[in-house]
Amino acid sequence: MVSKIALITGGSRGLGKNTALAMARQGIDVVLTYQSKQAAAQEVVNEIHALGRKAVALPLDVAQVKTFDAFASALSQALQTHFQAEKFDFLINNAGTGLTAPFAETTEQVFDDMVNIHLKSTFFVTQKLLPLINDGGRIINISSGLARFTLPGYSAYAAMKGGIEVLTRYMAKELGARQIAVNTVAPGAIETDFGQGLVRDNQEVNAYIAGQTALGRVGMPDDIGPMIASLLSENNRWVNAQRIEASGGMLI
Repeated sequence: MVSKIALITGGSRGLGKNTALAMARQGIDVVLTYQSKQAAAQEVVNEIHALGRKAVALPLDVAQVKTFDAFASALSQALQTHFQAEKFDFLINNAGTGLTAPFAETTEQVFDDMVNIHLKSTFFVTQKLLPLINDGGRIINISSGLARFTLPGYSAYAAMKGGIEVLTRYMAKELGARQIAVNTVAPGAIETDFGQGLVRDNQEVNAYIAGQTALGRVGMPDDIGPMIASLLSENNRWVNAQRIEASGGMLI
């Protein structure tokens, strides 16, 4: 049986790392990207190898659209060299950064950075890689619970994630002829280093979120990675164009 191959952007740390390892445990080979933390990315590759799966890490700055052609070429070469494959099966658009700034104080530059990192990158990374994705594959775009509920300070970030959710439906509609399913996963607040580790390290914030969550605690990476990996199984082949929130019932 030929192994499936997944590409996850931003796979060197946080939810990206957790998802990469969860996919490997599910028997999927992995290509992960990193922006600058090559050593951390290689550690993830080594962990995946220890799980008995193939893996490779490639550099990618998702904010730089002009580099996507070169990345597609590097990916094509890596698929042939490391996996003896021409194409891959699953794309997880995960890379991103956090932003906390009041609406009245958000600068145009900061807003443009959010557009480039989150919305523009998902649109054009996917577009550039379409020739390398197998028919019948899957695409998962990462959104946020903040696209549904509102907390002060996240207007620009959440607006990008709202755009991701609309984009997902259009992708699903237009890629349906190739039997490619496209879904959004929207995590709630998770204990990672995302956003300078605010949820993980600030006990007041952590306690507030736990108190606003039906299951009574803040999310952990292991609540998200395996859930994303499960969407790639054949058992979920008929799930398409959906927004799936994994927040433990936050602010319901």
